[in-house]
Amino acid sequence: MDSALDWHAARAALEWQLEMGVDEAIGETPVDRFAAESARVAAAAQSAPTIATAPAAPMRAEAVDPVAEAEAAAAAAYDLDALREAMAAFDHCALKRGARNLVFCDGTPGARVMIVGEAPGREEDLQGKPFVGQAGQFLDRMLAAIGLSRAESVYITNVMPWRPPQNRDPKPDEIAMMQPFLCRHIALADPDVLVIMGNISAQALLGKRGILRLRGHWAEAEGRPALPMTHPAYLLRTPAAKREAWADLLSLQAKLRETANQG
Repeated sequence: MDSALDWHAARAALEWQLEMGVDEAIGETPVDRFAAESARVAAAAQSAPTIATAPAAPMRAEAVDPVAEAEAAAAAAYDLDALREAMAAFDHCALKRGARNLVFCDGTPGARVMIVGEAPGREEDLQGKPFVGQAGQFLDRMLAAIGLSRAESVYITNVMPWRPPQNRDPKPDEIAMMQPFLCRHIALADPDVLVIMGNISAQALLGKRGILRLRGHWAEAEGRPALPMTHPAYLLRTPAAKREAWADLLSLQAKLRETANQG
C-alpha cells in the first residue's frame, strides 16, 4: 500500500499507537468522534416529535359583582319561600358568617301594611324574627293603639337579614348587596303601604338619611306610599319623641282608610 510516510516514520507512529493502548484497526481512515456526536444530536433533534405549545394560562375569573348576583337571585324568586331560600344561599355578605340565623320576616304575608326595619339585634338573631326584643314589644303596643297587629294585619321585615357585629350600622356596600332582595320582598308581599322605620331603612328605600327630619312626611318607595317613622328603639331611649310617633301612627291610620275607600 502506497503511503506518504517512509518506513521509519510509519514504524514510529505504529509504536506510539501501541504505547497508547491501540490494539485493533477498525477502519482505514480516522474518525472525528466529536463531530460524529454533534451530528447525532442534531439528527435526533430533527427526528423528535414537535413539542406542543403549552396552553395559555387561564384568564383570571372576573370579579364577582355581589349586587348583580343578588339581583339575579332575587328576580328568580317566584314567592316568599323561594326568596327566603335565595337569601339563605347568598354568600357574598360577610354578616352572614357571624350571625346565628337568617331574619326573614314576621307577621301576616299579604297584609296591607309592611314595616321595614333596619337590622336584627341580639334577640332577633337568636329567634330568627324581626322586632322581637324590647323594641319589638313596644312596636306591638304602638300598632295595637291603632287597631293593627302582626298576627292579623301587619307584615314585618328588615333591610338586613343578618345581625351586624356589636349591633353596628350596616355598611353602604352591605346595604347595596341586600337591597335587591328587599325590593323583591316588597313586590312579593305587595302591601298597600310601607312604614320605613329608622335611618338605615330610609337610606335603602328613599336614598336619604335623617329620620328625624323625614319622619311624618309621606313619600313613595317601590311604587307605593311610604311613611318614614322613628325606630321604636329610639323612642324607648327618647320618651319625648313618642308624641311625634303617635302623630305618625294616626297618619298611617288615615292613609289606610283613604286607600281602602279608593279600593
